[in-house]
Amino acid sequence: MQAVFETLFDIVYLTTVIILGIRMIMNSRGQKQYLLYGTMAVTLGCGDAFHLVPRAIALLTTGLAAWTAVLGIGKLITSITMTVFYVLLYYVWRSRYEISGKNGTTAAVWFLSVCRIVLCLMPQNAWTSASAPLSWGIYRNIPFALLGILIIVLFYRSAGERQDRPFRWLWLTVVLSFACYIPVVIFADTIPAVGALMIPKTCAYVWTVAIGYGAMKGESKR
Repeated sequence: MQAVFETLFDIVYLTTVIILGIRMIMNSRGQKQYLLYGTMAVTLGCGDAFHLVPRAIALLTTGLAAWTAVLGIGKLITSITMTVFYVLLYYVWRSRYEISGKNGTTAAVWFLSVCRIVLCLMPQNAWTSASAPLSWGIYRNIPFALLGILIIVLFYRSAGERQDRPFRWLWLTVVLSFACYIPVVIFADTIPAVGALMIPKTCAYVWTVAIGYGAMKGESKR
């Protein structure tokens, strides 16, 4: 039952974010923020597919243990594409609110992103091992969490200051995604049930994508 439910859930998730992303790209009509947003959504879906598709196959066939190496590589790819996702979201913020300058903020985004990717690529992560060290799971997620906090603050402030109703809850979607993700990183190996938090985390990302798509559709009707 878990295998069927999880597989169906992942199919709906991946299909939704990729289709919405493609539609945003195709209908951006020269609006940079929606081109970026669509690219961000497609990056999210395609990146997650590297982990979720092998996981679905494993659950429906020989089990997760037989797919350890493939799933580990998928997690590595997903970790990198998720970082790219937040870099693109930062540039959505700059485009939507017509931000100029802020070189220090841009430098911080790129510094944290590069740190995250470099840490992900370190062999100590043992991505293809069944007993990957928890310590490196924490190390590589420190700059990622800091990047998330920065994005939360930027959108919270700007949406409030500009009375931006379509984007008023975007900051909250990022809060929810990290609130669900961090416990999984820390406790999933010792308390497997915590892994269920990946479902609301995924829903939070769908909400993030839906906010951008809804904003674009709203503007097209004016």
